[in-house]
Amino acid sequence: MAKVKTTFYCQNCGTQYAKWQGQCNACKEWNTIAEEVIQKPEKSDWKSSNSTKIKRASKPLLINEIDVSQDARMLTSDGEFNRVLGGGIVPGSLTLLGGEPGIGKSTLLLQIALKLPYKTLYVSGEESQKQIKMRAQRINPNSNNCYILTETKTQNIFKQIEDLEPDIVVIDSIQTLHSDYIESSSGSISQIKECTTEFIKFAKETATPVLLIGHITKDGNIAGPKILEHMVDTVLQFEGDRNHVFRILRANKNRFGSTNELGIYEMQGSGLREVSNPSEILISKKDEELSGNAIAATLEGMRPLMIEVQALVSTAVYGTPQRSATGFNAKRLNMLLAVLEKRAGFRLGAKDVFLNITGGITVDDPAIDLAVVAAILSSNEDEALQRDFCFAAEVGLSGEIRPVQRVGQRILEAEKLGFSTIFVSKYNKIALKNTVIKIQMISKIEDLVSFIV
Repeated sequence: MAKVKTTFYCQNCGTQYAKWQGQCNACKEWNTIAEEVIQKPEKSDWKSSNSTKIKRASKPLLINEIDVSQDARMLTSDGEFNRVLGGGIVPGSLTLLGGEPGIGKSTLLLQIALKLPYKTLYVSGEESQKQIKMRAQRINPNSNNCYILTETKTQNIFKQIEDLEPDIVVIDSIQTLHSDYIESSSGSISQIKECTTEFIKFAKETATPVLLIGHITKDGNIAGPKILEHMVDTVLQFEGDRNHVFRILRANKNRFGSTNELGIYEMQGSGLREVSNPSEILISKKDEELSGNAIAATLEGMRPLMIEVQALVSTAVYGTPQRSATGFNAKRLNMLLAVLEKRAGFRLGAKDVFLNITGGITVDDPAIDLAVVAAILSSNEDEALQRDFCFAAEVGLSGEIRPVQRVGQRILEAEKLGFSTIFVSKYNKIALKNTVIKIQMISKIEDLVSFIV
């Protein structure tokens, strides 16, 4: 019998060590290093020995000779999911979906699997077939293309894949799987690496896309080694608060598309509903005008969004004024407050300033600077802005209003939602004609003050 080889892995970051030690040198965590078996008897391929359907390419090909005409993207019935992936699922790709427990990861992929026009195998290591059927009855009980398998051993999964030959495979979740070739428990560093490697080999050889669900740690990172995110082609993050109905799907990594796209869903009893016009849910409905509210025209990938910026300026109760921002960079808030004090003459140094981006989203687009400034001035003067005003410009350190990219899309989105006036930089080149919305061009922050105060 061959000697069993073991090594030591940090269970937090995946760093490998030759012997045990108390602290990981890479992530500085204590008592996270554990011994794991790394070698067992010689392992075979993912497919059985009598399978001859797949042939590995044995020679290099000139890039101009590689034919991709047969590998068009596979479109799902979920427009938001298609957009975030860059236009659909790429054949042979590995997509990893992470998110908080209970956020709706399994519901999202089950919903997509039930409505796909392709033969789909949904593999669950967390629920029984009856439990999945109960959830499926709320979403789409009449699917004729979705097969459910409850299994955690990868060798058994691949045996069923050979028999069924599905077009798409969904794994829920990668942390519950284990391989016979690694003697460690499910969810360990070596098991996650081995199982993912087997699915990568399967996906690339058969051009079958695989969608993986991944658990996350208390820090919000996907559980397992960081190399897991390097191995897969696409990493999606499902965000949102379980106490609210809206969910946000982002791409943290995408080899086949942009990472700036964003998908928004609403959690309902029948599953997740796509929100095709997120601007309406991000702008709150009010019966009366309130101070400290301003509307900004921003972009998420190719999609224009109208978001509401709320500010509260009040006299500091304690000695040190507080500066708090939710969904916005706190350092940039401090910079804008300094510009207001230096260039516009507003004494905000002794006042508390709180800023909030509604809808629970985080925005890093500099085009919302002007809306932030307008909301702060409105709250400071306790004067409500007109409901049909919106803003799209960056504010510089000298108080100048700087132009932003793709301002035409922002103006058209504001016009579509019924806004009468949009404030933009005087230095933006605007080629739009016959627009109903009034485009107010300003060059300095003092020009904005004259409209608000």
